[in-house]
Amino acid sequence: MKIVILDGYTANPGDLSWKPLKEIGELIVYDRTLPEETIERAKDAEIVLTNKVCLRRQEMEQLPKLKYIGVLATGYNVVDIDAANQHGIVVTNVPAYSTMSVAQMVFAHLLTVTNRTEHYAIENREGKWTASPDFCYWDTELTELTGKTIGIVGLGNIGSRVAQIAGTFGMKVVAYTSKKESEIPLFVEKMSLTNLLRASDVVSLHCPLAAGTHHLINRQTLHEMKPSAILINTSRGPLVNEQDVAEALNGNRLRAYCADVLSEEPPHADNPLLHNEKAFITPHTAWATKEARMRLIDVAINNVKAFINKHPQNTI
Repeated sequence: MKIVILDGYTANPGDLSWKPLKEIGELIVYDRTLPEETIERAKDAEIVLTNKVCLRRQEMEQLPKLKYIGVLATGYNVVDIDAANQHGIVVTNVPAYSTMSVAQMVFAHLLTVTNRTEHYAIENREGKWTASPDFCYWDTELTELTGKTIGIVGLGNIGSRVAQIAGTFGMKVVAYTSKKESEIPLFVEKMSLTNLLRASDVVSLHCPLAAGTHHLINRQTLHEMKPSAILINTSRGPLVNEQDVAEALNGNRLRAYCADVLSEEPPHADNPLLHNEKAFITPHTAWATKEARMRLIDVAINNVKAFINKHPQNTI
């Protein structure tokens, strides 16, 4: 049995192991695969694992041996599910492996804005504290989270974890969610999106990207937010209109924008947020803790084993 991993580098740049897959069959791991290389590399494989390399109908029609596609992620938009079903190809994903890590990144971003620890570490290396006439030194606004309101848009696994952590900071938690009030924790207040945006000191996005959520945050919805609010996006870049966010930052209608995702990745150099001093952008790393990647690979390998044993799991 031949197993091909089309883009294994981001999940495993060398600090983890694919060894259990080698025990199942012939394994070939490519760090990255260009679209025009996909068919040639996967042509003899029965099992293909992919993270961001697309497998559409046209690829599947040229891969007659393909029986299984394992997506090395939770989202599976890189695979044409209808075409896979028509060709009898099993597709699996890896759900919820990065919940803790992404929730952690939300608060890494939030604390970056409210406490500016990295800023002060750099300032100290440059002698700012040493030269201070006072015992302390600060040149940014510092904010305590206790008593502030965080609005969570989307209360799935990650949004729910963010709510829990926010509660331990003493924050008031409100949420815009399709869940019934009986299905959400008692400490979370359900609100309409407009009321949430108006009430929140922090807005954190955790909803899927769909037709109804594309550019959910735009010029109009930004006007509903407090000028002192912090907007955080660790979900999908296109949930926000980046030009509108940049204009809000520049016009002092938004305190800060924190994001681990952008509308295009890697971004163009002229993205209006990359050099904005009020924008704090990380390069899609929230999911990439070693612990999360270990879970990802473990589940992906177990998915393959379950398929081989004719009891597939985590199927789409």
